[in-house]
Amino acid sequence: MPKDHTKAPFLEAVDAYREAEMLAFTPPGHKQARGADPETRRILGDAVFLGDMLASGGLDDRRRRGQYLQDAEELMADAVHATHTFFTTCGSSLSVKAAMLAVAGPHEKLLIGRDAHKSVVSALILSGIVPVWVEPRWDAERHLAHPPSPADFEAALEANPEARGALVTSPTPYGATADLRAIADVLHRRGKPLVVDEAWGAHLPFHPGLPTWAMDAGADVCVTSIHKMGSGLEQGSVFHLQGDLVAPDILKNRADLWGTTSPSVLIFAGLDGWRRQMALHGRELLTHALDLAAGVRAEIETIDGMHVNDRDDFCGPGLADDFDPLPVVIDLSNPALSGYRAADWLREHKNINVHLADHRRVNVQLTYADSHETTRPLVAALRDLADAARDWDPAPRVAVPDPGELRMEQACLPRDAFFARTEDVPVETAAGRIAAEMVTPYPPGIPAVLPGERLTGPVLAYLSSGVEAGMNLPDAADPEFRTVRVTAGEEPGRAG
Repeated sequence: MPKDHTKAPFLEAVDAYREAEMLAFTPPGHKQARGADPETRRILGDAVFLGDMLASGGLDDRRRRGQYLQDAEELMADAVHATHTFFTTCGSSLSVKAAMLAVAGPHEKLLIGRDAHKSVVSALILSGIVPVWVEPRWDAERHLAHPPSPADFEAALEANPEARGALVTSPTPYGATADLRAIADVLHRRGKPLVVDEAWGAHLPFHPGLPTWAMDAGADVCVTSIHKMGSGLEQGSVFHLQGDLVAPDILKNRADLWGTTSPSVLIFAGLDGWRRQMALHGRELLTHALDLAAGVRAEIETIDGMHVNDRDDFCGPGLADDFDPLPVVIDLSNPALSGYRAADWLREHKNINVHLADHRRVNVQLTYADSHETTRPLVAALRDLADAARDWDPAPRVAVPDPGELRMEQACLPRDAFFARTEDVPVETAAGRIAAEMVTPYPPGIPAVLPGERLTGPVLAYLSSGVEAGMNLPDAADPEFRTVRVTAGEEPGRAG
């Protein structure tokens, strides 16, 4: 029977709960805003507190007989052509961990694109899964990584036939996508599942002009952040499942290991409302966004010293398979401009925040929430930035390694290095030592150094020069990167 996507059962249950004026002698302790700090109420508004309640024993009864969450998840699965969907309130950082543990366990191998998010590495540390790194396709001209190719996964499986499955990130934060159909075929010919970290692809199922999304491409599990390219609240994430290579009860069980027992009703309601919005109006909304992005791209291209990366830049032999135009990636050729400088100037002088900045680019993410009212000030600010930068000294240089120098030996498992005895040593003396921490330029959150990797001079120079130029390393023990955390004493056991 066709699903009724005019309904939003979880969101509607929140409305009904408030209308019923139910008295709660349960958490949360603010009791529908009555006990909240007055100044906090003034700033956040009472609506936040009125929608904040227990999911079970509150919104639903203690046995969840209303089935509001189950009904909302079934509608989401139907909207995006999945068999099962699960909501989470700890972001895709939780969802991807659950997906990994549903495929592999301690001491078992999992093929993983080395351009994975730091949450993937966190899962390796906590689970003891053995990573088999699959190298991204590296654009040496633009100093940019694209997802690994099907041939890369084929070769990794030939060398590691015991691997339990694979994980690939697509789209990347820059909008580049993998050939998911072909990668899924590589895995499925061997009876192994494909997990796709599609955190940046919530919008993909709802418009034919966008890259094929993971479920339609044959992936087994797909993780999506609704708060990134959708209109859900921060931390709103879902993971979808199809096929018979991963059991739904196992996936849900693994998610329960990581998730909170106090999920946010506000976040669940936002997920439910977004699904209804997209099921009913997604194509129209995304047509608007794509048309807007095309105009913005054309305008920025006319600004001296700025080039908007497009399909010709990102796609082709040895590069990405496809391309999402909504992350507007601006390459800066003016020697006075780095992405870091550009991002800081736009925030300080124009009250504009960009999504990410690296040594030569900024990414201004557009969604269907944008309009000419938001993009006109953006384009004007970029023109002013180009004018202002004419009088600046050259930006500090970041020593980006060649592709062959960017990757380091995985000398031991991330888990073993992370939990080993450690010491902090000066960066100048760290080459040859085994890293005991992640070092992650953020955003986008892809680690440059993993626990268990043997540090090399080129990567250390890249990070040191990056910090001097404005790179942010929030997870390093020393964010200024004067020291780096390494294993002490005897080396931990070797990887693999």
